[in-house]
Amino acid sequence: MPPATVPPQQRPAAPPAPSAPSPAPSVVSSAAAAAPAAAAPGRRSGAVALVASLLGFSVITIDVSAVNIALPAIRSSLHGGMTGLQWVVDSYTLMFAALMLSAGALADRAGARRAYAWGVALFTLASLGCAVAPGIGALIGARIVQGAAAAVVMPASLALVRQAYDDARLRARAIALWTVGGSVAMAAGPVLGGVLTEAVDWRAVFLLNLPVGVVILVLLARTARSARRPAPLDLPGQLSAVATLAGLAYAVIEGGHRGWTSGPVLLAAAVAVAGGAAFVTAEKRHAAPMVPLGLLRRRQVTVPLAAGFALNAGFYGVVFLIGLYLQQLRGLSGTAAGLVFVPLAAVTTAMNLISPRLAERFGRRAVIAAGMTLMALAMGVLLALTGTTPVWAVVLLLAPTGVGGALAVPALTALLMEAVPEHRAGTASGLLNALRQTGGALSVALFGMLLQDGGEDFSLSGMRWGLVVVGAVLAVTAVLATRLPRGGARG
Repeated sequence: MPPATVPPQQRPAAPPAPSAPSPAPSVVSSAAAAAPAAAAPGRRSGAVALVASLLGFSVITIDVSAVNIALPAIRSSLHGGMTGLQWVVDSYTLMFAALMLSAGALADRAGARRAYAWGVALFTLASLGCAVAPGIGALIGARIVQGAAAAVVMPASLALVRQAYDDARLRARAIALWTVGGSVAMAAGPVLGGVLTEAVDWRAVFLLNLPVGVVILVLLARTARSARRPAPLDLPGQLSAVATLAGLAYAVIEGGHRGWTSGPVLLAAAVAVAGGAAFVTAEKRHAAPMVPLGLLRRRQVTVPLAAGFALNAGFYGVVFLIGLYLQQLRGLSGTAAGLVFVPLAAVTTAMNLISPRLAERFGRRAVIAAGMTLMALAMGVLLALTGTTPVWAVVLLLAPTGVGGALAVPALTALLMEAVPEHRAGTASGLLNALRQTGGALSVALFGMLLQDGGEDFSLSGMRWGLVVVGAVLAVTAVLATRLPRGGARG
């Protein structure tokens, strides 16, 4: 996906760290925005906490991108079909998105270190479950648990970094290193996934998480304890959010396989509608809602949220699409397919560093609109792909996808953070990340449905229809971005 979101304002003396590209969601929760510094840890303890946080962030990022490259091998081994592959990706992403909204509150209540340890332990066990899964159903179930664990790990990891450094300058540098970890993981994930799948087996992609999880837990034992903070949990809102996203994803994924008028699909659609209505009602009535509906009344909030949804729909969809295109249609090995994504990661990282300077020079509105427009055009550029397009041309055609997302995300995140009160920074960031993951999940569902084209083989026509639909969504959000305040430009 496009670059990870910029951490919200920590303290006046600690500027936000630059965002980093990552296919795994980067979460900034209330735990990160307002976590108290615990016990003034020393520099060595702070370094240990930073390494532990980096490892957790990186392994979750690598897991997402590596699994995308391993999908054809998973299909061959477990005979899950295209629908099964969609669920392997989306079961993780949807749980991540749905639980992200309240995961920050859990980290606050339990303490960052304890919540992080719980999340890492659960993620490690779920990875073992993925590695030994005897069938596609068991693998999907383990991926659901992985997504739930990742939703806890991500905000707690950043909160752990926040509490480990009292000095504002050291804290800013640590957060910058934390985000860079996502950049490195993004580049390494596809290649690592391809190498492990070819040299060992697709199960090795998940087994790699086990020793890393053990190392993280050992490091956590050497970090300072985290203070706990009272943080209300919005259980009705959380449950209704899960029901809404699950019903929507099931309807989209299974609609192309079972038929749009089949009983299970219609039931799932009804669950999604009822869940959405219940969510709105719960947020109106809850004393401390996880998504205060008042935030959504401002254009500076709703447009960045819509843009984040559309950007991830484009990026996640393209990664899913091109991974299958290169291996199923073009016959590339997993390693070769992974290498194709390395230039995309490099371009995304470079533009991500340039974007804040462009926003300062030309204004955030212009940068966001330009990035969204470029991302929409990137979908059109990929329409040129055929069954014989040279691989070097595929690499070049992918570049606009990375440039557009990396150009827009830092600016839209900064605009969103300025549009909400300081005490709502974590809530707004969590909502942005949740919608970005939802956009990615629905895009994978859409592409997977169209790629089948009524069968189980890769369909070029289905690929093109998906690109047109996602491109249209991106074009609409690009127009909406032109209505934003200019903001961020030098006088």
